[in-house]
Amino acid sequence: MSKRRTLVSVVVLVAAALAVVILLKTIGPKAAEESEAAATDVIVHVGKIIRATLHHYVTAYGTVEPEPAGVGRQPADAEVASPVTGIVAHIDCAEGQNVAKGTVLFRLDSRVAGIAHQKAKNALVFAEENFERQKKLLSVEGTSKKSYLEAEQQLNSVRSELAAAETDLALLRIETPLAGTVVKINTEPGEAVELNTVLAKIVDLGRLVASVNVPSKEAALLKVGQPGQFETGGAIPGVVVYIGQQIDDKTDTVPVRISIPASAGFHPGQFLSVRIVCEERRDCLAVPEESLVSSSEEGSWIMLVQGDKAVRKPVKPGLREGGLVEIEGGEGLKEGIVIVTEDAYSLPKETKIRIIE
Repeated sequence: MSKRRTLVSVVVLVAAALAVVILLKTIGPKAAEESEAAATDVIVHVGKIIRATLHHYVTAYGTVEPEPAGVGRQPADAEVASPVTGIVAHIDCAEGQNVAKGTVLFRLDSRVAGIAHQKAKNALVFAEENFERQKKLLSVEGTSKKSYLEAEQQLNSVRSELAAAETDLALLRIETPLAGTVVKINTEPGEAVELNTVLAKIVDLGRLVASVNVPSKEAALLKVGQPGQFETGGAIPGVVVYIGQQIDDKTDTVPVRISIPASAGFHPGQFLSVRIVCEERRDCLAVPEESLVSSSEEGSWIMLVQGDKAVRKPVKPGLREGGLVEIEGGEGLKEGIVIVTEDAYSLPKETKIRIIE
């Protein structure tokens, strides 16, 4: 009886094993196929190869400054200093005021100089009368040649003294040497000032430049006349007007100046950044940056959509701007070709795909 039970158990186990084997052979290939399909039928986003104009920029930072002097051009700012020692009697300007060249900004106390000027005028009247009298007397031999020459010499001397007195009086009226805006006043009425004391600063706000420092390697790409754009929230253009020839050994930078339009509304001392266009590529092939995949071992590539497949295409990247990157890849690349975009980095060299519309 026990032998019979044992035989039955063995038969049952063998039958179960055969059933499992048959089931695995039936289900296995289908599962593998489904697994392979799941691995290759990838859902992707797509875009297209386009033609665009891209630029290479050098970005620099600096401050707004008045334009310096140039050939046949005076500087755009001036510090108005006192030409003599004196006391400020009147201030004839205000900060923020626009003034024309030659406008009187300050007047120093002129009482002493005024007395000296009046004295010189009176002396001139006397000397002229004496000279005329000696001249008439000499014509009728009523005086000596020596007296006549002495009167002439005295007249010339008094004229020089009057000219000096007029100059001293004029120096007490301090004028602006250029047209511009009074941006700073450094004195008050009644204040005593010494020779060369700076009383005010004048700036021609229509002649400003951006003074920036550019790393020496990037400065090698720059040329006078290249366009720039100030990053201030608006499209304000500029032009490179000066590139220094001396490299700062502490910062490894080169000084560069970019012109600023008079209508920009910038102010001296304002910090800003500027993008200088040092290269432009017109009508080049470009793709979204997220569609370009790069590897140190395999280089760069994009995934071309061919029917229901995505196929890897090696490319050489170029300029980047505004989310686009220039590509070169020889034959097979042209405008309008559909490519995988943000999902390209995760795809193998060739795979089936499904496109998200």
